[in-house]
Amino acid sequence: MIENLLNPPSLLALARQVGLNDCKLKQGFQQVFHTTAFGYLRHYRMERARQLLMDSEVSIEQVAKMVGYSDRSRFAAAFRKEFGVNPKTYQLQWRSEI
Repeated sequence: MIENLLNPPSLLALARQVGLNDCKLKQGFQQVFHTTAFGYLRHYRMERARQLLMDSEVSIEQVAKMVGYSDRSRFAAAFRKEFGVNPKTYQLQWRSEI
């Protein structure tokens, strides 16, 4: 799933890749990660985005695309939900601390 961040497989395709049915996959993700498979993917994308905003000079739009969001506003909403701040604000705050 993470290896194909820009085009992740469906839940059913992922279950088939790992040799489980979709119900067992859902249960396993919940038991191990305390979230859904796509909740895990969303969290991973946001952590990757946060790293990109801290480590590089790329634009917010480029970061959004690098983590699988084609729409900048959807990316910003997801980032804000995860970290409580807009990506641009986060980037500016991080750069001012360096």
